[in-house]
Amino acid sequence: MASSHLPATSESLDLASEAKSPSEAITILYQVLDNPASSSEALRVKEQAITKLSELLKDENRGEDLRGLLTTLRPFFSLIPKAKTAKIVRGIIDSVAKIPNTTDLQISLCREMVEWTRSEKRTFLRQRIEARLAALLMDSKEYSEALTLLSGLVKEVRRLDDKLLLVDIDLLESKLHFSLRNLPKAKAALTAARTAANAIYVPPAQQGTIDLQSGILHAEEKDYKTAYSYFFEAFEAFNALDDPRAVYSLKYMLLCKIMVNQADDVAGIISSKALKFLGPELDAMKAVADAYSKRSLKLFETALQDFKAQLDEDPIVHRHLSSLYDTLLEQNLCRLIEPFSRVEIGHIASLIELPVEHVEKKLSQMILDKKFAGTLDQGVGCLIIFEDPKTDAIFPATLETIQNMGKVVDSLFVRSAKIMA
Repeated sequence: MASSHLPATSESLDLASEAKSPSEAITILYQVLDNPASSSEALRVKEQAITKLSELLKDENRGEDLRGLLTTLRPFFSLIPKAKTAKIVRGIIDSVAKIPNTTDLQISLCREMVEWTRSEKRTFLRQRIEARLAALLMDSKEYSEALTLLSGLVKEVRRLDDKLLLVDIDLLESKLHFSLRNLPKAKAALTAARTAANAIYVPPAQQGTIDLQSGILHAEEKDYKTAYSYFFEAFEAFNALDDPRAVYSLKYMLLCKIMVNQADDVAGIISSKALKFLGPELDAMKAVADAYSKRSLKLFETALQDFKAQLDEDPIVHRHLSSLYDTLLEQNLCRLIEPFSRVEIGHIASLIELPVEHVEKKLSQMILDKKFAGTLDQGVGCLIIFEDPKTDAIFPATLETIQNMGKVVDSLFVRSAKIMA
């Protein structure tokens, strides 16, 4: 950063725009901000310079310089209205967020700004930065700290009745409880977000986020038809805004179709709605749908290996596909062992085209879950299937007779007690 300063005028901004390299433009803009002038025109030019400078630093992936810029601008913030300060601070934090692999930097930057806003008594800005910090902590899997921060923040915002921020915080809380596998609290937080959203105008992106979270929670409860409706609403909202979350909403829509045994509809949905979203995310769901339609475990495993990032590393898809894979495996095994009373495990493994250890483990689990009656003879590597024991009708009839006799005896005892009295 140069020690001299340039006048805070439109000409200086033009000079930065005409610079031959980004580093030269950045130097010019820093020199404009160094100017001590505080007239209304100078302040307006400096605001424009800050916007351009943060854009250039973001494009150059200079996250630490953006952090330094926020610290440098603190005296300037005392000269402009609080609303403009909040806009600039949030804009610079957003610029840092657009630089890849800066989560730790964003967390430390938010912590610094929370301390500064607390000392400057800028309550509204602090609450928004704290909400941002809680989201970052949740992404970093620091759930307990995020939950503590949100618990205090939600009480404070409810007192101030800031409905728009309250929707954001309740949504964050719902996602956090869902990550902690606390479904009742996740649903309660989502209901609170919906209640707050009904009282105000909610931007389409935020409404889409509410619908997306609603779909995730309904899918978790195995209500896939309702979940599909919510994912569809979220997809429509995000698609209109060209939001990258549109492809994830579409991916979860396809997942719901597969889970309700309508895998054949997947190709139709992709061709009608998703031509501009074609890529690995949709290819993964197409491969799963194809495997499920053919009831092929080998194709299913191939899809899971080929699209590991899209299926295994997405916790929502992974959870549902795990149960789908288990169901498919059980159905296939039951169909294969049905004709036998004694069969080698190796033979079943060759028929189903899976490793012997995997098949043996699943068969033992199915026996324990009483999916069929049998036992594993591991000495010779055989599965012995027992015939389903036929229920003898005499036992229920005998029990019913004894119960009726008991009632008769009780009735006689009551009557004799009355006579004696």
